[in-house]
Amino acid sequence: MIALAAAALAGCSTVQTPNKADPWEGLNRSVFTFNDKIDQYALKPVAQGYVKITPQPVRDSVTNFFSNIGDVYIAANNLLQLKIADGVGDIMRIVINTVFGVGGLFDVATIAKLPKHDNDLGLTLGHYGVPAGPYLVLPLFGPSTVRDAVGYIGNYFASPITYIDSDAVSWSLWGVNLINTRANLLSASDVLEGAALDKYSFVRNAYLQRRQYLLTGGTSGALPNYGEGAPPPNYDQDGAAAGAAGAVPGGGAVPP
Repeated sequence: MIALAAAALAGCSTVQTPNKADPWEGLNRSVFTFNDKIDQYALKPVAQGYVKITPQPVRDSVTNFFSNIGDVYIAANNLLQLKIADGVGDIMRIVINTVFGVGGLFDVATIAKLPKHDNDLGLTLGHYGVPAGPYLVLPLFGPSTVRDAVGYIGNYFASPITYIDSDAVSWSLWGVNLINTRANLLSASDVLEGAALDKYSFVRNAYLQRRQYLLTGGTSGALPNYGEGAPPPNYDQDGAAAGAAGAVPGGGAVPP
């Protein structure tokens, strides 16, 4: 921790071109580097091993299971934002996938043409006018803003996994979700490695622009320009943009 703090102070003095949305860039870059090392030496190797020993159909079922759990807090936030149709659709997805998808292992709702939405407490706060605040890179969690960091707390308490009586089972599920999520983003992280001259700036811009895109419901104007010769993420696929700004090298270890 002392070494990290020293690196943070050193980083604060090396920022040559401050960004208005990122006044804490020196500190953020230090935490980004810390997250990158955790990913490089721990998460990514484990995720690669997981892919090698786990058949694709099994990984798909794990992804569907946690996606079904995620629909719970997505539904809650859509209802909080008075997006009643989306919230009801989310609840229908949960029921259909839980009953007919064997507890969510199979995504029957998508086959039935019920769209999956993307929402969380940070977006709900933004919907009601709470400003995002400065960009913030959280240890292990990765890119965020002050508002979204507060939202993480609500998302944690909205997840059914939080209320499992057995701590061992609860933490095991969080761990499996983390590894599976990182495995799903292996290709995205490889693209990032090859596309971005400055990974930190790429991840920051991707995150902030994607959050603005989600907050405005996709009506924020032209597609973001990420520069560095890298193509923008495809927002039509759930989680595609998260590949650029979520659990990728330096992007963070724990999904929101």
